[in-house]
Amino acid sequence: MSDIERHTIAVLVDNEPGILARVVGLFSGRGYNIASLTVAEVDSANSLSRITIVTEGTPMIIEQIKAQLSRLVPVRVVHDLTEEGSTVERELVLLKMAGTGEKRIESLRLADIFRARVVDSTIESFVFEVTGSAEKLDAFINLMKPLGLVEVSRTGVVAISRGAAAI
Repeated sequence: MSDIERHTIAVLVDNEPGILARVVGLFSGRGYNIASLTVAEVDSANSLSRITIVTEGTPMIIEQIKAQLSRLVPVRVVHDLTEEGSTVERELVLLKMAGTGEKRIESLRLADIFRARVVDSTIESFVFEVTGSAEKLDAFINLMKPLGLVEVSRTGVVAISRGAAAI
């Protein structure tokens, strides 16, 4: 059996109602997993949105996913960023922390190391904003758990290929 691979796929689509539901339906209908999904309009003049999907599967399944995405009507282009070379991938995380005293001080010290910003603060809680690779964010979250982590919200992966070429 082939090894399971993680791939980041960028899909440029017409920004119209129902496209996200069709993309998600393609995955769920065939039993494919979406590890991360982000979507936003990237070109308002041409009404285009970019969907970034992180998925896992055998090389054959990844090829099937790309082929099936390409056949969806409002899809303009499908790019497997993982196969196309070097990429920049980032996520944003908001972490709500509760606590006072030493745990609060330690949380702020660790946040400084991870270049997290405090974006909200009360006497008993605060919210950090941090961006970076999924691995960096996972490490930060794990360090914050014993210090009073209350809630986590993640954006999912956004990615772009390196170099001058565009999709």
